[in-house]
Amino acid sequence: MDPIECRIAELVSRYLVLTKEVMPQMARTSDIRWHVRCDHCFQPIVLNTVCYGVWHEHRARPAYIHLSRDKLVRAEQFCEDIMANRADLRVLNSQSLNWRGK
Repeated sequence: MDPIECRIAELVSRYLVLTKEVMPQMARTSDIRWHVRCDHCFQPIVLNTVCYGVWHEHRARPAYIHLSRDKLVRAEQFCEDIMANRADLRVLNSQSLNWRGK
């Protein structure tokens, strides 16, 4: 695997760990009081945000395999920003729901 492919694999792995494990755990155990708690909620919020719309209208499934390196970097950064309270999860979720017509 070349260095770029290796970095992409690391980004995918980090995105999955953050959205499937770390963020749901934080939602259940921290004082943050996020209204979103499940991995299947965090993932579309982040993906829709980096795709500027409903992710599956822009990418084949599974999205994390079909994201560009730049979008993977942005996805990881959005996760980090949400966890550090630098990004407002309520606003991101609201936008995600609007994009999905909900």
